[in-house]
Amino acid sequence: MKGKVFAMLAIGFVLVAETFAQESKNDSLRVFQSSKKEEDNRNVMLNAASANGPREISIGLPGGDVNVLENGLPVVYNSNPHNVNTHWRGDSSLGHVGLLKISETAITTGNIGYAINSFTQLGEDGGAFKGTLNYNTNHFGKQQFDLNLNGDLGNGWYYSGSVYQNFDPGTFKLRFAQYQDRTQIYKAALTKKYNEGRGQLSVIYHYSNSHWLSNATTGAPFIYVGDGSVKEIPGFSLGTSSYLPNVGTIPYMDIRTGEVKVTNLYDATASRGNQLTLLHKYRWDNGLEWKVNMKYDHALGSYLYQTPMDMKKQEASAGYRLKRENGTLEPYSGYVQSRMSCFNRGYIDELLFTTELSRRTATRTWRIGLNEWYYDVDYASNTTMYDHTVEAYPQLLYGTPSAQVHYYGDTPYYNFNQNASEYYKGYENKFALYATHDWDITNRLNSYLGARLEYQRLAGENLAVYNKEGKAVGRFHDYHIGATAADGTTIAPCNFGYDWLNMAFTAALTYKITDRFGLTGDFTYITQRPNLTNFAPAEMPNVDKITVPLGRAGLYYNTDWLSLTSLFSYIAKTNNNSTLNLINPNDPTGKDIKAAPLSYDIQTVGWTTDAVIKPFKGFDFHFLFTYQVPKYKKYETGVTFPDGSEAGINATGNIVAEIPKVLVELDPSYMVTKDLKVWASFRYFSKTYANINDAYYFNGRWETFGGVNWQVNKHLSLGGTVINFLNQTGAKGSIAGAELVEKENASDYNGAWMAGSYIRPFTVEFSASIKF
Repeated sequence: MKGKVFAMLAIGFVLVAETFAQESKNDSLRVFQSSKKEEDNRNVMLNAASANGPREISIGLPGGDVNVLENGLPVVYNSNPHNVNTHWRGDSSLGHVGLLKISETAITTGNIGYAINSFTQLGEDGGAFKGTLNYNTNHFGKQQFDLNLNGDLGNGWYYSGSVYQNFDPGTFKLRFAQYQDRTQIYKAALTKKYNEGRGQLSVIYHYSNSHWLSNATTGAPFIYVGDGSVKEIPGFSLGTSSYLPNVGTIPYMDIRTGEVKVTNLYDATASRGNQLTLLHKYRWDNGLEWKVNMKYDHALGSYLYQTPMDMKKQEASAGYRLKRENGTLEPYSGYVQSRMSCFNRGYIDELLFTTELSRRTATRTWRIGLNEWYYDVDYASNTTMYDHTVEAYPQLLYGTPSAQVHYYGDTPYYNFNQNASEYYKGYENKFALYATHDWDITNRLNSYLGARLEYQRLAGENLAVYNKEGKAVGRFHDYHIGATAADGTTIAPCNFGYDWLNMAFTAALTYKITDRFGLTGDFTYITQRPNLTNFAPAEMPNVDKITVPLGRAGLYYNTDWLSLTSLFSYIAKTNNNSTLNLINPNDPTGKDIKAAPLSYDIQTVGWTTDAVIKPFKGFDFHFLFTYQVPKYKKYETGVTFPDGSEAGINATGNIVAEIPKVLVELDPSYMVTKDLKVWASFRYFSKTYANINDAYYFNGRWETFGGVNWQVNKHLSLGGTVINFLNQTGAKGSIAGAELVEKENASDYNGAWMAGSYIRPFTVEFSASIKF
């Protein structure tokens, strides 16, 4: 298969190449940006959930993470297990960062959602030595440095080199690791311009080495009051207290071999990437432009989860014990948190190639493009369960073996690979042709059309094992290749292979009724199929076609001081593949857990108004209001436990968990002088449901940012930022172990201790940038 990939690459290189659609010259149309591929960046790197990753932008569907591109190619083909944050940062190595529109992302990548559009700094004219040095710190002790050096070597040669170093302990100390984020990224680029600047060829080497624990540290306990609010438990501060045990070493069973191994949580997050990129572009005098972007990445990707599951208050008679410093075990009574540790790791090779040919005239821009993306991975996720006390820096608890709980020797760890263990090995290839046409039909009417046709091929092996009766075996304790299930079935890899044809279409019209007022509408339709990650669980995924229609229609109005757009929207998605971890409702320990695969549909209708207001010189105010009603159109699944108990869920018609109905953004800024700017950003998220049955909910919350930027001189700029300056505390997201709780039973849990994720705490940051 790899030979075929290289053959197609060679054909694509000869036939077509890459460029980007140009914006319309008509001012009113340009303000609405129907003919641009980029939108304003909407503070995409101003993130209340992560100190270093891009924010989520809601489009009415779960999983609103922004896709990230660099030089027209995905930074990573799949973010699990090779997370974007471990291989890319918005630092001085980038010459430009923008935000791709949903329709542009759909046509050029086949994905739905916004995408960060970033480009490597390749070197500038005007001298052999230029540079940017950035420094960032916060009051929790974070130290971040990034440096770019670039210049003109003469005779059309340019160079660029970058270093990124991050030492981030997080907002609380871990007693088994010094940093929650220790990331290094190095880039080196050499560029040659030729034929009087018409052509340009660049070679870039990119190396990343990251230990990113942040994803494993977001769980925390709280008291669910029952009115949408939470209270902190005694002695625990949300966001600044650690909910991970002091012990950083954990045993697990290798699902490939059955061998029991021990790892350190810090080591389990190791991710590395060795990437080589080739960029080429050429522009002819008649406006025809050809670009080719290609990269090969050999990577180790790791993603660590430490997921809180069930929490119960237990008496000493339940058999839990604490180990004291002298090694003795004594009975324990109190709250017990069960936790699932998932060690996701993959060995990855990806070869990505994109090429486009385009031309712009006075009224038209057309583009023809090709993707050839190949992804090869050997992936496994090994799971371990353990229990601990509910407090800051909790202590591990030793329990009593039972029919549901199988301990590993005399340790507090149990049920290796029984829950969400995963395995797949294989490749995925996407070969796509796409085209766009941006046309000013008249001086009042603009159209934008795009289409994509994609051939997707994937093949490999997984552990979706079925017995002689055709029933899925599922996972069990000590699950691994070669193990034997209770019914005598031997666990062995199963082969799979599929060929699919996907497509995407987009169309937009903007009509200028007057010089200031007009109507606009757009429609994007995309079809997809499962990717390799959907083959990880214990059952084969639903391989039916996934469809995503997105339609918007509204108006715009522009004056010298106001730019306003108001749109009604509709978006839906069918056949979302997912997995729920359900707890046996008849198990008093709360430790009999099975992963339930499911496929569900979503539909969202909404209304969005976006305005930029400039009432007087120096003052800008951005306002964004969204009202949306996201609902599950089909959401049903269930599992049967070894004791015969059944757990099922039917959330059809419910409001989608974790997605608010109302979103508001308020972004004022004021230039005090030409060199001094003060700014703030307020984001409001209305009530969100914290479980799929809409039984629990969290009240609306604000995410707040504010700061001062001072351009001291042409070489030095300083900045100060305060995150969560209203100092809000509380929980967000979903509540662990609450999937099966129904609305009519929700009041039974008022005042209960629970676990989930939390709002990023009050943080003060300082930054400095030196240009030379």
